[in-house]
Amino acid sequence: MNSTNRRSVLLAGLGVAGAGALAACSSGSSNTALVNPAGSAVADSEKKRASTGRKHRLTLTAAPATIDLGGGVMPKTWAFDGRAPGKEVRLSVGDTLVAELSNQLPNKTATSIHWHGIALRNDMDGVPPATQTAVRAGSTFTYRFIADAPGTYFFHPHVGVQLDRGLYAPLIVEDPKETLDYDDEWVVLLDDWVDGVTGTPDEVFAELKQGMGGMEGHDMGDMSGMDMGEAASPSASASSDGMSMKFMLMGAESDLLGGDAGDVKYPHHLVNGRVAADPDVYTGRPGRKVRLRIINAGGDTAYRVALGDHKLTITHTDGFPVRHQEVDALLVGMGERYDVLVTLGDGVFPLVALAEGKDATGLALVRTGSGSTPSAAVRPKELDGMIMTASRLRAADEVRLKSAVADVVHRIELTGGMEKYNWAINGEPFDMNAPEASPILVEEGQRVRLDFVNTTDMWHPMHLHGHTYQLGGSGPRKDTAIVLPKKKLSVFFDADNPGQWMLHCHNAYHGEAGMMANVAYRA
Repeated sequence: MNSTNRRSVLLAGLGVAGAGALAACSSGSSNTALVNPAGSAVADSEKKRASTGRKHRLTLTAAPATIDLGGGVMPKTWAFDGRAPGKEVRLSVGDTLVAELSNQLPNKTATSIHWHGIALRNDMDGVPPATQTAVRAGSTFTYRFIADAPGTYFFHPHVGVQLDRGLYAPLIVEDPKETLDYDDEWVVLLDDWVDGVTGTPDEVFAELKQGMGGMEGHDMGDMSGMDMGEAASPSASASSDGMSMKFMLMGAESDLLGGDAGDVKYPHHLVNGRVAADPDVYTGRPGRKVRLRIINAGGDTAYRVALGDHKLTITHTDGFPVRHQEVDALLVGMGERYDVLVTLGDGVFPLVALAEGKDATGLALVRTGSGSTPSAAVRPKELDGMIMTASRLRAADEVRLKSAVADVVHRIELTGGMEKYNWAINGEPFDMNAPEASPILVEEGQRVRLDFVNTTDMWHPMHLHGHTYQLGGSGPRKDTAIVLPKKKLSVFFDADNPGQWMLHCHNAYHGEAGMMANVAYRA
């Protein structure tokens, strides 16, 4: 049994223990002493963060819930405080977030909270077993950290494929010195939804893990050419050896994503927790300038986002300002966030999140006056206009990294494929039983270059915890970036936040299969 399968069996069968307890049994480790997530270097780093002294306290209860997605869709899922998305958390830069997680999940299921995009103290990053022991069912854990960087973030679990349930919510860190001029805000949270409708994320992952190797007479070339209607049908199946095809998606193709767009068939694509047939509505006034904070909380879907009859001005990505860029639409990978400004027209307009390559959409409405409601299948022309991807943006002058020669360069080869579903980094699937076994080593104070080399036939949104990196010499500052198939992307960051930090594909299923690594500071 390989390490990935062993991990899945252990977590499924011993959920009461959680990933954290398993780490104690690990025999594999690095020969290099690493910074302890709860050690003095992490505590010293936290003391250097500018603090307002204010504390923002809340309790987040993770528990089973039946939620209303609109249109009569009422799935049973897991959610924070009975709603999905969870209630927005908003604080000011320098405030301390004190969040108690109460785990009331069933079947002795352990969980955690990862504060996606926040460069916080390492022991609060929420990644069992690397930075904490998983929170057992019936137990609580309090996350406490200073949020010292303004921006658009969100939070979600970092155990198994729990990300693809309802356990997520936006986290907004406001900047009291913000110079951006606008009249109102609208948080736009995108998600692909399967849980409680056609199955659970665990069932999805169990099917994907079978891979395609058992499908006689089909190679990847045959599959990529499958008819989209057949691929999207709930009854589409392949049974050359009895293999179920309930969840696996075939024929999802996107030029923007370099080919294969995704693995999973989702029955719904949501905007702010609503299906397209019964959309969320933002009500405003003509001429008002609105800041949209767009978050992709999906498990396997990139979204092409446009607002009918409007231009979007991109101002930030992943919390950091960019040189303003006016576009018709933008591409948002899983884990990415974009802030855009839009000046509202008069009428009713569709905000469409096209599931890239999947022939499906999420929908919300902007209403500023009279007008008929667009249909759920509306496709505004802007979706085919000027589409912005992160690689074409430029960092704002005030956040661009100072020019420096990299002190260390790490080749991050993205490996694996659909045939065996053996996604990995540098050919080695991450082993949660031994998180310190093969670290990517850095030292505090270094300028680090990561060369993402995608040897696979799929795109991967690569997320680095605890830091933001810059794309190339002058690209945007981000913590999650799309790496296209057969392409190389070089990013740079300053090693200024000691600890052990996950680097992984933010496709929930690729990451769980093993496309993850530990970027660890030497002690």
